[in-house]
Amino acid sequence: MALDTIPVVETAKSTYIAVEGRSGEPLIAEKFNVSGLSLLSTQDADIDQQIAGRAIVKANRANGGISNLKGKLNQFAGELRPPNRKGVRNPYNADLANSVNLFAEIELRDLWRHPTKPFPQAANPIAWEVWLEPSEVDDFVATAVQEGMTVYPDRLEFPEDTVVLVEGTTDQLATTTVGTGSVRAVSPPGVPIDFVEGLEAEEQAEWVQDVLGRTHYGPNDQQTATYVTLLDTGITLAHPLIQPALVAADRHAAVPGWDLEDLDGHGSRMAGVALYGDLRSHLQSTSGINVPHRLESAKVIPDAGQNPHHLLGDRTQKAINAVEVEPDRLRTFALATTTDADTPHSGAPTSWSTELDQLSAGRSGIVKQQRLIVVSAGNLSPQHDGTNDYLSKCDDDDEAELESPAQAWNTIAVGAMTERNGVGGPTQGSTLAALGDLAPMSRTASWTKTWPIKPDIVLEGGNWFNDGYSTTPNQHSDLMLVTTSRNYPVRSFTHIADTSAATALAAREIAILRSAYPDLWPETIRALYVGSARWTDQMWSHVAIADRNRKGAYDVMFTRYGYGQPDLERALRSASSAVTLIAEDQIRPYENKGSGRKLNEMRLFELPWPTDVLRGMVGQNVTLRIALSTFIEPNPSEVARGRKNRYASHGLRFSLKGADEDVEAFTRRVGRTAVDDLQDDNGPDSGEWDFGYNRRSVGSMHIDTLTIAASDLAQRGVIAVYPVGGWWKENRKVAPERCVARFSLVVEINADEAEVDLYAEVQQKVAPQAAIVV
Repeated sequence: MALDTIPVVETAKSTYIAVEGRSGEPLIAEKFNVSGLSLLSTQDADIDQQIAGRAIVKANRANGGISNLKGKLNQFAGELRPPNRKGVRNPYNADLANSVNLFAEIELRDLWRHPTKPFPQAANPIAWEVWLEPSEVDDFVATAVQEGMTVYPDRLEFPEDTVVLVEGTTDQLATTTVGTGSVRAVSPPGVPIDFVEGLEAEEQAEWVQDVLGRTHYGPNDQQTATYVTLLDTGITLAHPLIQPALVAADRHAAVPGWDLEDLDGHGSRMAGVALYGDLRSHLQSTSGINVPHRLESAKVIPDAGQNPHHLLGDRTQKAINAVEVEPDRLRTFALATTTDADTPHSGAPTSWSTELDQLSAGRSGIVKQQRLIVVSAGNLSPQHDGTNDYLSKCDDDDEAELESPAQAWNTIAVGAMTERNGVGGPTQGSTLAALGDLAPMSRTASWTKTWPIKPDIVLEGGNWFNDGYSTTPNQHSDLMLVTTSRNYPVRSFTHIADTSAATALAAREIAILRSAYPDLWPETIRALYVGSARWTDQMWSHVAIADRNRKGAYDVMFTRYGYGQPDLERALRSASSAVTLIAEDQIRPYENKGSGRKLNEMRLFELPWPTDVLRGMVGQNVTLRIALSTFIEPNPSEVARGRKNRYASHGLRFSLKGADEDVEAFTRRVGRTAVDDLQDDNGPDSGEWDFGYNRRSVGSMHIDTLTIAASDLAQRGVIAVYPVGGWWKENRKVAPERCVARFSLVVEINADEAEVDLYAEVQQKVAPQAAIVV
């Protein structure tokens, strides 16, 4: 067959050509990988058996692939090269033309790529892995859907290929292949289809109705409901699992005139997790589902392009202003978008993170009120080469630094961890992250001092896997969370992963916590939730047992995991052997004196220790965990002047009375410590805390843990909260009445190893105290 007889489809980006060599001669296949031609596969000639070589070539239309090939053949037929040293004039492109016997159309089987499995003969729809040009995936998907094929969202990314999982007949795939010219190869699926994606639209709709029938939704009354407010791409109203928790009037946008629909899909995926958590668990269960909170949408991401960098903070503020047309709702704001334009920042504030600090503290926005904001830590590029040691990639200070605005002091920054091990997922290779460790794409802090501990917490973000062949991590839907799709009713379910999924989970759990305790301040909810976090055994495995008494050994834990994986049940309620005490108060940290200001006051809390019970626990230890939370007012100008420790309006610290120390001596010690923000003046608690004064005394939330003899703790029932420096202290232009700091003190006593009822004892004493018990 001549080259001219091969049909060219006008809609296709490329035309496929089968090149057959001459019997008994080698086919110089590399000559077909230049000038708009892409060599897809070769079959070597067998000279002894007189079997011709064969090559499958894709001729790119935009780059003139076929015309370039014709030109070389015409040049061979009509032109001679200048004479060589022997005076012989050879034709141009002789090695190419002389090795070709004929050109032919291809069949779909010519694109089959598998070392052992034969090309399928089935007439019914089957699953295929389709290897595509990365820039042409969308065109292929659109054409495949038009041909009636099912296209699954799973993607495997390689340097020259993007692999898409489809289901359809041989004829459907052949027509789509020739019609697009985007396919580089087809093969059997190397991983199973996720059970959700394997369902037809009608079956997915049945599962939706099943979930709806088992779900109890919280109150519609805006005065009693709590809300997750997604600052994202919008949320679809079409999905039946979203409709009960979202009304049209609660969809807003940062810019008037923006379409309120979710044209991207990210916001609707966030919405499903924010309401239900991982829907996979509900689809695999018959239990009832409780959704006590509702949704709001504040669109901050445009449908086309992106926000100008200098407007990121402004767009966030305007989105919050838009939803706060209803000002009295209990909201948890969730922001799962970050920027790499401020990287590296090494933890220092940026304009966007500073605006989040102002919004949290109630200094920005039309409504002047404190706000609880959850923000993602950001994701690494999935193309990093961390298939063998992904943690080294996540720890890279230059390439993996947590992205702005997640370094904001007053927000809760969320990284991703995973408990997904691939069961039911990849059939080849192995998952990258061990159970309980950092998720493979989660970013980490590049700093270990001065700036706040970030991320604050880590939650489930799914896993990635190493297929044993590629150098980059691979993703599979079985390793991701199941959530709601914006494409309902075509698809009811889809997937979400990494720090977006973790941020949505955090927002959900915080909204549940606020539903249980609607009267608690945002500062308190933050302390309860973050304070409930613990490092998993797998996280602990990265610190040698011999180093666990060395404070610096914790740096890798804090920069990767923050305080660890939160425990909603621990945050929600006390148990018989563990009790949580909460104090909400305010302090005027500074007073005018002469031409300046000095530290003004501290707060002492005499907590209702179950003294008799603790004294009776001879030879047994208890664990005390303290979380102190305040929202600072930021001043980035102080940072620009080189005074990093004056970014915050104020700083607060806590201290615990010593066992042999009376209250007066304790007060004097704390006063000496506060003046210069020093470690507890070598006082009784100077070295016994797990994290230590220096590590916990950054940011606007301070958490530490102390494990001591129960009888010792019985004598240490006084905690001081006291101020240290801040820009309020240095700047007398700020009105004194503004310089009032709210704070929340959360104290947890845990005696899990002992058979005692601490809760009952504390409950008898708590009524007359300033603290409250939950």
